[in-house]
Amino acid sequence: MNLIILLILATIGAVIGWITNLLAVKLLFKPYEPFHLPILNIQLQGLIPKRRSEIAVSIGKTIEQDLLSIEEIISKLSNSQNKEEIFLVIKSKINRIIGERLPAIIPSPFKGMIQSYIEDIIDQEGEKIITEIMEAIIEKGTSTIQLSTMIEEKINEFPMDKLEQVVLDIAKKELKHIEILGGVLGFVIGLLQGILIIFLQ
Repeated sequence: MNLIILLILATIGAVIGWITNLLAVKLLFKPYEPFHLPILNIQLQGLIPKRRSEIAVSIGKTIEQDLLSIEEIISKLSNSQNKEEIFLVIKSKINRIIGERLPAIIPSPFKGMIQSYIEDIIDQEGEKIITEIMEAIIEKGTSTIQLSTMIEEKINEFPMDKLEQVVLDIAKKELKHIEILGGVLGFVIGLLQGILIIFLQ
């Protein structure tokens, strides 16, 4: 008889613990919109939808300040390899323009001399000019582009159901472990309650 009581209380505890943690996981997202409970006079909404704006601000600031600033992004774009590619693009465009725009009456050797002269100027002054342009872009970019604001807006615009699916896909195992752990703890607590009741009889 005592064993049956222990099993019943332990099972009830396990079910309560599992359901409690299952609801806690579900309430991270649902309901998406505020839902008013008239009897209890409380407003119910998922934790993440309710704190979405605050989470978006926090993530945006963290990424901009600690992970990736706009200065770093522009700096990566202005490395030596990119500058070399810019030189090649400029030379290619100049050669095409000279070939298309100069009158056909001008002999080809003269066109070649003009192209060679301009390319020499680009080789001598190009890096300095591009560096100055990049510095101006960085200065302009850091004052006008707010990376944190962009990230915040993107998070706030992201559909909540898709955000929930992304989180669940990433943390499916961990969330399932939380549910199981609730059942295990509930079972243990129910078992201890049963033992206590038996000893007090």
